[in-house]
Amino acid sequence: MKTLQKEENKLSEAAFQVKTLESTQEIKFSDKLKGINLFPLRPTSIEILQINLGKLCNQVCEHCHVDAGPDRKEIMVKEVLQQCLEAAKAPTIHTVDLTGGAPEMNPNFRWFVAEMSKLGKKVIVRSNLTILTYKKYLDIPQFYADNKVTVVSSMPCYSKDNVDKQRGNGVFERSIQALQRLNEVGYGKEGSGLELDLVFNPGGASLPPEQSALELDYKRELKELFNISFNRLYTITNLPISRFLDFLIKEEKYEDYMNKLIDSFNPVAAEEVMCRNTVSVGWDGKLFDCDFNQMLELGVASQSKNIKDFNALELSKRNIILGQHCYGCTAGAGSSCQGSLA
Repeated sequence: MKTLQKEENKLSEAAFQVKTLESTQEIKFSDKLKGINLFPLRPTSIEILQINLGKLCNQVCEHCHVDAGPDRKEIMVKEVLQQCLEAAKAPTIHTVDLTGGAPEMNPNFRWFVAEMSKLGKKVIVRSNLTILTYKKYLDIPQFYADNKVTVVSSMPCYSKDNVDKQRGNGVFERSIQALQRLNEVGYGKEGSGLELDLVFNPGGASLPPEQSALELDYKRELKELFNISFNRLYTITNLPISRFLDFLIKEEKYEDYMNKLIDSFNPVAAEEVMCRNTVSVGWDGKLFDCDFNQMLELGVASQSKNIKDFNALELSKRNIILGQHCYGCTAGAGSSCQGSLA
């Protein structure tokens, strides 16, 4: 009964956040798209399957849009994982992107990654790094290397104070240890074929800086201070949902931040938003246009609403569900799970 009540509370919270975003007097995102002849927004193709393996995490990060943490019980079960394997066989899908929470904490994680690798798809795992320093997960870096997994890791700064402030005390030190271990097995090393990418997101109500310049800073500092190498840095804008929306409202910065996103709207970025080639799968198998719509419980506008009924052709014809939070993906250079867009 308590579990059911908790899930109902989460649904109510998502509905409240949608209402909060829509109750302001700002220019509607859909109207912005109409002005550049991009409405209704539709997919270009179904190329990436992004799968949330659960909201369980060993961290409680300040701006986590998933609201993940050690107390979350939502975990994708093996039956749904098997359905994801079947869906990934669609010929247009070339990449499977695994998220959480900490995806490694799903009890069937190793099995699922190995099976997905056998399909010949590119497998991305979004790791928080610190999980790799715990005894139960010390084998994961070598497991990643054996399965040619692309590792994408959150690293909001190359300084201890900024990282620990956003992600918790001790996170920076553990993250450095994990990156060094990944380097030891070949990740981030030229010619290894093992890709290690880092992710930056601002610590407050601001847009990220220019991606390529910041990447150079990261590479220089991490190499000089810790002898760490990596391939790419992605910059991601904080979207006004979940914990970050709570932060904006608490600090009375919501209106200023939304105005900043709206004023920074970039038509080029709007053309390239990730929802146009990606389908997001929730821990329970429900389908969404993106990871952010998933957290707001805004399901796809398609007859194919669950991974067990996955139909790539049907999903490619859908209209993408939009909201005011979408401004976060189109501001400045744009933002996606693969970094800036323009």
